[in-house]
Amino acid sequence: MEIERDKIVTADETGELPEIDQVEGRVEAEMKRIEGRAKEGVAQGLQDKELEREGRKLQEEGELEKEKIREEEE
Repeated sequence: MEIERDKIVTADETGELPEIDQVEGRVEAEMKRIEGRAKEGVAQGLQDKELEREGRKLQEEGELEKEKIREEEE
């Protein structure tokens, strides 16, 4: 079986992100969510309301980024 070079379509031509870039975005969003959860937990232990808000904000940003990535993949 021979590959017909004129029928090959690249990701650049279709406008799709390479798989590695898609995974990277999901990982970064998940890490942001985890970092936010950790900050919130530490803040609760220290009774630091500002750090707790920052932690919640990071979690929300991570969730929003994950949702955006999922929508782009569909």
